[in-house]
Amino acid sequence: MFSGISSNVLILGLVSLLTDISSEMIYPLLPLFVTSVLGAGPAFLGVIEGVAESTAALLKLASGIISDRVEGRKPLVLAGYSLSSLSRPLIAMAGSPFFVLLVRFTDRIGKGIRTSPRDALIADSTDAAMRGKAFGFHRSLDHTGAIIGPLLATALLTWFVSDLRTVFWLAAIPGILAVILIVAKVRDIPRTPVAATARPGIAPGGNIRAYLLILLLFTLGNSSDVFLLLRAGQLGVTPARIPLLWTFFHLVKMLTSMPFGTLSDRIGRRGVIITGWGVYALAYIGFGLATTELQIWLLFAWYGLFYGMTEGVEKAYLSDLTQPEERGSAFGWYNFAVGVGALPASLLFGLIWQSWSPQTAFAFGAGLACLAALLLFAFPPRPAHKPL
Repeated sequence: MFSGISSNVLILGLVSLLTDISSEMIYPLLPLFVTSVLGAGPAFLGVIEGVAESTAALLKLASGIISDRVEGRKPLVLAGYSLSSLSRPLIAMAGSPFFVLLVRFTDRIGKGIRTSPRDALIADSTDAAMRGKAFGFHRSLDHTGAIIGPLLATALLTWFVSDLRTVFWLAAIPGILAVILIVAKVRDIPRTPVAATARPGIAPGGNIRAYLLILLLFTLGNSSDVFLLLRAGQLGVTPARIPLLWTFFHLVKMLTSMPFGTLSDRIGRRGVIITGWGVYALAYIGFGLATTELQIWLLFAWYGLFYGMTEGVEKAYLSDLTQPEERGSAFGWYNFAVGVGALPASLLFGLIWQSWSPQTAFAFGAGLACLAALLLFAFPPRPAHKPL
């Protein structure tokens, strides 16, 4: 099961597991905290998530380019995880929605610094024929952390504390453990840095550019999952059950990421991605039409399949399109394209929800997903050495 999984991939997976335990002790409770405790509305929730993710996108591009031009990627990975781990629990101090925006902004700076160098380091540490499995394995451990985090939050709120702020403070512990693990166990893969005057990093090549433009279109309809939690609350999922729903969602993602990644190694990545985007469109239509809590639980399971089919596979597909000397930059552009659409996506979704209806907002997201899937089918970027 773990053949082809290198030591670096294993350790970086454990780092993501711990980091997600920390993050997901907070994230499922954030809509409730921002709207009920701090008094903000859906539109401002969209601003928080959109600004946070777009900030990360800009820094993912810069850090990816830089990681190709320095000897080691580990310092950038360590710096990013450290900043997020120290800043994230400060949400406990929030007295206004704007303070939450500031903390999320700082947290996402850390994510922006670490993500592209980490993804490039995973690719550096893995044989080309096993990249789907390696990225799927990493995502599965990431989602395992996202399962443990809400369960810890639920246990704390049920038996030990009654204040959301205490839970946020306790979320610092697994984040600090993740940083210690990076310092002790992650190692750089020897390579020759790209010269500062070299072209890689300035602009992606034709195949990469086509792929990223299609991804950007999809992302414009892919708003923050915080709106799904808000929808769940509207349809009767109580605050006490929301962390359990979030855990169930990540269980599906954990169980499907590695199998679909491995499948993409065998049959090609593009078809898996297109199918995943179709699953996304159907899920969004369902969220718009849902009327009961049971339907919400079933839709979260279906929606989890979308992540299993796409998260790791999209990154493995990008690796197939790139040369080793431009790998960090390519992941920088990938994360930039995905993240730069986050602000308008979440803003549009929040505004459409608030101005018209949730049904209209979900239909908008589903429509863009279908269009992106059709474009990827009709105009496929072609890897030089992998099957489609």
